[in-house]
Amino acid sequence: MVDLFEGVAEERLDQCPVEFDDRAAVCVMCVSGGYPGAYQKGYPITNTEVEGSVVFHAGTTLRDGQLVTDGGRVIAVSSYGATRQEAPQRSMQGARQIEFQDKYFRPTSVSTSKNLDISRT
Repeated sequence: MVDLFEGVAEERLDQCPVEFDDRAAVCVMCVSGGYPGAYQKGYPITNTEVEGSVVFHAGTTLRDGQLVTDGGRVIAVSSYGATRQEAPQRSMQGARQIEFQDKYFRPTSVSTSKNLDISRT
């Protein structure tokens, strides 16, 4: 991606190879209960190693060596899938695996396409 931006800046974009990935990708955000309104901080977070997914920390911090919540948007799980159905299923599975008190995520938030069936998540 940086190569493409440099290509634009240096007026040589036509010389930059572009690679496409046919997989689908979906990110599910785990938030603190009450978000976007009032919510508590400092809840311990466990099970953040999600196999086959990338976990992004947002509202987290370490307190005395323990990972804890420190914001409304706490942690996000991003997953690839071979299909538009598989990607959200993987991300939802990872979101379910991560544990902290008052965790909330919306299964409907990943269903943005009328052709996307996440009924088995």
